[in-house]
Amino acid sequence: MLLSRYERMIARRYLLPGRSEAFIAVVAGFSLVAVMLGVAALIVVMSVMNGFRAELFDKITGLNGHAVVQGYGGQLRDWRQIVRQAEATPGVTSATPLIEQPLFASFNGRVEFAQIRGMRVEDIRSNPALKGKEVLGSLNKLEPGREEVAIGSRLAESLGASIGSKITIINPAGSATPFGTMYRSVSYTVAAIFEVGIYDFDKIFVVMPMEDAQTLLLLGDAVSMVEIDTNDPDNVQQIVAPLVQKVGGRGQIVDWRQMNRELFEALSVDRVVSFTVLSIILIVASFNIVSSLIMLVRSKTRDIAVLRTMGASRAGLMRIFVTVGVIIGTFGVAAGAVLGFLFITFRAQVVQFIGLVTGQNVWDPQMRFLTELPARTDTFETIGICLMALLFSFLATLYPAWKAASTDPVQVLRYE
Repeated sequence: MLLSRYERMIARRYLLPGRSEAFIAVVAGFSLVAVMLGVAALIVVMSVMNGFRAELFDKITGLNGHAVVQGYGGQLRDWRQIVRQAEATPGVTSATPLIEQPLFASFNGRVEFAQIRGMRVEDIRSNPALKGKEVLGSLNKLEPGREEVAIGSRLAESLGASIGSKITIINPAGSATPFGTMYRSVSYTVAAIFEVGIYDFDKIFVVMPMEDAQTLLLLGDAVSMVEIDTNDPDNVQQIVAPLVQKVGGRGQIVDWRQMNRELFEALSVDRVVSFTVLSIILIVASFNIVSSLIMLVRSKTRDIAVLRTMGASRAGLMRIFVTVGVIIGTFGVAAGAVLGFLFITFRAQVVQFIGLVTGQNVWDPQMRFLTELPARTDTFETIGICLMALLFSFLATLYPAWKAASTDPVQVLRYE
């Protein structure tokens, strides 16, 4: 929208009203602040929702894979063949045998629920969810037969265990004796304490070499499942489809969507609802722009009439007031984007500050699932939010601009 020289001059003067129109400037300022807060809120919330989903996906699939082949009865005895078949399937990047079993861990009289996970030593060291996540000790110390384990940081806190502590893993399904089934308990030395960043995992996981897990659970050479990673998680069902027939009768294939359906569906719904609710802030800000421009038009009615008698066109007057409103919206969008990115950058400090002011733990890992507030900004989504705010600002200017252009100079100047 190109403006002539006089139109730019008038628009600039209307953006900075005189002392007699100070109230109009205040209303315009509120409009700018409203747009700024709306854009900032949308950017922050959508970035946090994106980060939350991405962080959950990375950590959950990092430990559970994109799909798993679960053996009927909890056992896969021909797991080596299944691993070879999975690795030969197009789109599959890796197939990892796993043993998982819920048991109990005890230390110094404390007993906690624990999820035992047995993995090959090379898989433990290369697993992206575990690699480099040691708080104390090292995963490299885990070797078959040494009776050493790695435990989650929250489980270590609950048990009061540290590096070198000897914890006892209790398996209720023990050996059969003439007096009944005796539970099986084995002591292990804590070689490492890790923190993957998901509270529920850090609270229960005990990682050990696969051979030690087989001995503990009396599995022989069997495993519980085979974890499968693919090159396209969103199309995992199509990728593993050829494998379904091959493992039929021995196990079933479950992908990450089926394992975490409720969680990710809830996140998707929450994302849509949050975007819709926060968009209302932009609509309210647009109404503020409408009201401030209407007040400006009313106060400048005589000026508009004079301009019309001097040859100003209706289209020119519309361009002037549309420009004024769009500039207010543009400054609001720019300020909102800056505020949103500042909030995202210093989100940990903001959460800590809110906690100090309110006296509440704003980000409780037990409630939020993740130990830290995540954020991942999508460039195209941010651009879309800014363009939407600019569109609302533009639409808000049309009615006041039309009213200004419809001013009849004869009626206004009749008694002047």
